[in-house]
Amino acid sequence: MEGPLLQALARARCGAGADAPPVESVWASGRALGLRWAERAHGSGWVFLLQPQPELWLLPVDHPAWARLQAEAGRDSARLWGPWFTGARLKEVEGDPRERWLGLIFQRRAITGRFETLRLSFQAIPGRAGLRVDGLDTQIPRLGLGTPFPAAPPEPVEDPPPLRRWRERWGEGLEAALAGAIPEVLEGEGSLLDRHRAWSMVRAEQLVLAPAQAAAERKLQAEAARLERLASALARDRARHLETLPLKVQAAQISAELYRLKGATRAVVLLDGTRLDLPIGLSAEAAAQAWFSAAKKAERGLARVAELEAELARERAAWARRRETEALAPEAPPARQPKAARTAKESRRMDQQASKRKDGKGAAFRSVQVDGFEVLIGKGDAENDQLTFKVADNLDLWLHVANLPGSHVVIRNPDKLSELPRHVLERAAELAAYHSKARDGGKVEVHLARIADISKPRGFAPGKVILKKWTAIRVYPKP
Repeated sequence: MEGPLLQALARARCGAGADAPPVESVWASGRALGLRWAERAHGSGWVFLLQPQPELWLLPVDHPAWARLQAEAGRDSARLWGPWFTGARLKEVEGDPRERWLGLIFQRRAITGRFETLRLSFQAIPGRAGLRVDGLDTQIPRLGLGTPFPAAPPEPVEDPPPLRRWRERWGEGLEAALAGAIPEVLEGEGSLLDRHRAWSMVRAEQLVLAPAQAAAERKLQAEAARLERLASALARDRARHLETLPLKVQAAQISAELYRLKGATRAVVLLDGTRLDLPIGLSAEAAAQAWFSAAKKAERGLARVAELEAELARERAAWARRRETEALAPEAPPARQPKAARTAKESRRMDQQASKRKDGKGAAFRSVQVDGFEVLIGKGDAENDQLTFKVADNLDLWLHVANLPGSHVVIRNPDKLSELPRHVLERAAELAAYHSKARDGGKVEVHLARIADISKPRGFAPGKVILKKWTAIRVYPKP
């Protein structure tokens, strides 16, 4: 989404001033954040879409795309985000039309009665889209989605092509267009909010509903192909069993005249003149027994084929009903569960394996909680490598005392924050200094880096790594 349009749509919503409705509820999924406005006339809300491309939508809450995106939200998203946005009103819009960055200033009344101000930042850059919340007069816990980015707004250098096109189109009315006062910035009829709603529904159909419906159609087609393969296999089995059934009649004929045919091989001639060829190497009595067994097996096979055909008919009927239902409205997916492909037992087993030392003697690292952040401390050279390259994620933070042997220390960053509180970094640095050869010294320097900026060339000794970039923190060693 272009920076000028992003600014115009946000300012058009903010233009209602004191009459602007507050936020009624909020949800957050892996690819979108939804803010529902407390409107009496018709329920609607903002959707900050991150994937497949960043856009700001104004959707009715009964729209299928809203329901589908909300269904993807985690069960605890409302509990994490709701206390900060429920009841908050949009007061101001920050940003520069030269950048695809939007700062939304919300104000809400806290339980204590005082007003608290927070900013929801939206970076709408494809491939680097992200959301983050910062308290302007209060400390906000770790809230963010997508790619981390700095809290401060970017500093644009020159006018991008979208802004130049807007300046050529609107001329002296550019400021009014950027303020959301000119509805024609979007095609359609009515006010800019009405046009935004209509445009959003079209984009939601293209980016959310249509791909979901296409995926459902591909799934149905794959299911139909599977049912056809099953039907063909059952047809072949039925034909094969039906070919075997006449052997029962031949076996009965031989058994009836076995008193005179016993011991015969290759072929026998019945009293009525019928000639029956026998299987190679089998006598008449052995052939009769083999044919009886084959016919009985064919009868059991036909019975089983009949059961499978009945089950296939039920599956085809269910497939037809599912096709009609999904053709009308794609069904919302279930709530997303992280690592759903692994069972809880498998997850525990893999986590236990990752946390064990190489020699099997205890855990590979210590775990310490620092103001809600988990800090992991390696116990040895091999365990340091295991912690850094097997356990930690790319956006976790890594610390190690400078120029001296010591433990690798990792601060887990599950919310992918671009910045962590300073006191958390300093406490982790103190632990890194304490678990090193500098434990008994004075103030020491500790290197801080992202896991993504750490590499280990082949042949390096255990515990030794290379840092692409880092920052330094000077602290005293403290346990």
